Amino acid sequence: MSLFNLSIRELVSFWRVLFCCAVVCAFVPTIALAQKADQIYFGGSLLTMEGDRPVYAEALAVTDGNISFVGKLSEALALKDDATQMHDLQGKALLPGFIDSHGHAMYAGILGSTANLFAYPDGHATDIPSLISTMNDWQKNNAELAKMLGWIVGFGYDDALLSEGRHPTASDLDLISKDRPVMMIHQSVHMSVVNHKGLELLGYTAETPDPSGGVIHREADGKTPNGVLEEHASLKGTFMMVGGLSEKARQVMGLSAIERYKSYGWTTIQEGGASPSIVASWRKIAENKPLEVDVAAYPILPAFEDYLKKEGVRKEYLNGFRVAGAKIIMDGAVQNKTAYLTKPYFKPPPGQDASYRAYPAYDDEVVNRVVHASLKADWPLLAHTNGDAAGDQLINAVSKARRQLGKTDNRTVMIHAQTARDDQLDRMKLESIIPSFFTLHTYYWGDWHREETLGAERTARISPTQSALRRKLAFTTHHDAPVTPPSSIRILAATVNRVSRSGKVIGEAQRVSTYVALKSLTDWAAYQYFEEDRKGTLTKGKLADFVILDQNPLDLAPEKLNDLQVVSTVKEGRVIYRKD
Repeated sequence: MSLFNLSIRELVSFWRVLFCCAVVCAFVPTIALAQKADQIYFGGSLLTMEGDRPVYAEALAVTDGNISFVGKLSEALALKDDATQMHDLQGKALLPGFIDSHGHAMYAGILGSTANLFAYPDGHATDIPSLISTMNDWQKNNAELAKMLGWIVGFGYDDALLSEGRHPTASDLDLISKDRPVMMIHQSVHMSVVNHKGLELLGYTAETPDPSGGVIHREADGKTPNGVLEEHASLKGTFMMVGGLSEKARQVMGLSAIERYKSYGWTTIQEGGASPSIVASWRKIAENKPLEVDVAAYPILPAFEDYLKKEGVRKEYLNGFRVAGAKIIMDGAVQNKTAYLTKPYFKPPPGQDASYRAYPAYDDEVVNRVVHASLKADWPLLAHTNGDAAGDQLINAVSKARRQLGKTDNRTVMIHAQTARDDQLDRMKLESIIPSFFTLHTYYWGDWHREETLGAERTARISPTQSALRRKLAFTTHHDAPVTPPSSIRILAATVNRVSRSGKVIGEAQRVSTYVALKSLTDWAAYQYFEEDRKGTLTKGKLADFVILDQNPLDLAPEKLNDLQVVSTVKEGRVIYRKD
C-alpha cells in the first residue's frame, strides 16, 4: 500500500499510530534503564567536585558498585525499593574517595613496622640518645620482626630536628649492637646510618669509591666510612633489608599498609617506585583476596626496564592491582641538600663550598633515553625531581621525545616539583607535564628550608601551587609515605595554610583555597592516573568510591582543617573503613 493512495483521514490516523509507537518506544528504554538503587546517600553535604566551583547534590544512588544517580532527593527516592539501603549522613560531608598521587605503599607498611624515630607530631625523637633508646626498646619488643628483617631497623629520624644538629654515626649505632647490623633510615628515605656491622655487610670500606649518584660519608681522615650514607649509597642497604623479607612478610606488610591508608579516606593508592619482587607480592596478595583499595604500581627505571618490557602496563585493575607505568628517580631531597639545583644551596653541607648545587642521579643521556622509551611504549612516567636543575632535565627530555614521537597526551608527572620555577611551569603546561607537589614540606621542613637549604625567597615559593593554578595547570598533592604519614587531611591543611612547625607562613602568595586543594586529591588526581572517566568526581557512571568526613571542609576556617576526621571510606559501594 502506498501513502499516496490514502485519504486525508487515513493519513491522519496513520500518523497518530506512528506517533504513539514512537512515544512508547522512547518510554520503554527509560523504564528499563531506571534500575533500582542498592543504596541511597542523603542528608549531608554531597560535594561532587565537578567544575571550578563547589557543586552539591541532595542525594546519590549506588547500583552494582557504581554511581547510578546524583541529584535531587525526590528523584533519588523514585529508585528506592524494599532492598535499598538508606544512608542518612546526618549533616556529614560525602566526597569522592581520595586518590594517592604519590607514595610507596609497601614501604609504608614495612617501615611503619620498624622503630618510630620521628619527631613531634609523629613521634618523640629529640636527640641521639632518644633515638638509641627507642631502637633498644623496639628490638626487645619485636625480636621476631627484627629476625625477619635481618636488621635492627628504625625509621624517621631527621638531623634537622635533633638537638645535636647532626646525623648519628656508626659509632653511635654500635651502642645498640656491635654484633648485629643496625640501620636508622632518615625521614626523607634518601639517607641512612648503619653501624660498623652494617658497613661490613654492605662492603663499604676506606677503599670503596662513592657510587654513581650517591655518597659514603667519611671520618676526619677522608677515607674511613662513618656510617652515614647518601642517595644510591643508602639505597643499597634499604634494598638489602627489604629484599631479605620473606614473601609472607611482605604480604603482611602490604595488608598492614592498606589498613592504614583506608583510615585516611584513600580509595586508590600508589606503589611509586616498585621492584619486580614488590609487584609480585602485591599480585600474590590480590590473588589470595581482592584488594580493598586499588593499588597502582610503577617499577623503577632504568633498573627494571627489561622487566617492564615483558610485564607491560595495564589500564584495568585485576583484583584491585595493576602495573600502571614507570618511575625514575632523578635527584635527591631538598632537606638533605641532595636535590639537584640550578643555584647553590643557601648554606652548603659540611665539606662543600659555596657553589654546591648537589648532583643529578643520571646524566642527560640516560634521562633522555628513559623518557623516550617510556613515551614510545605508552608507559605513564613518574619522575622524581625535587631540584629545578633535575626539573630542567625532565622537561627537556619530554619535549624532545614528544616531538620525535608525535605524542600529545603523555601526562608525565613531575613528582615533588619542590623548586619548580615559573618558566618551568609554563613549559610543563606546554609539554603535558603534571606537577605533583609535596606541599607537606611547608609544615615538616619549611623552617629548615628558610634557614638552611633555600633561604627565604626560594622557600616562599616551594611547591608553587598558586603559580600553577594561575596558569590553569592542573596539579596534584601527595604525602610520599613513608616519608610522612599518609594523612589526606594533613595534606589538605598544608596545601591551604602553608604553616611551618614554628607557626610561620611559608609563602602566603602560594596559598590556594580549600576547594582547589580538594581538587588536587580527587578530580585532578584521577586525571593524573588516566582514570578521570571512572574516578575523581561524584558523577553518574563512575565508581562509587567515597570518603565521608565529619564536617564539610568548605565550611571550616582554614586553620581548623586539621581537625577534620574521616568517618568512613567506601570502595565501589562497600564500606571498607568506619571510624569506631
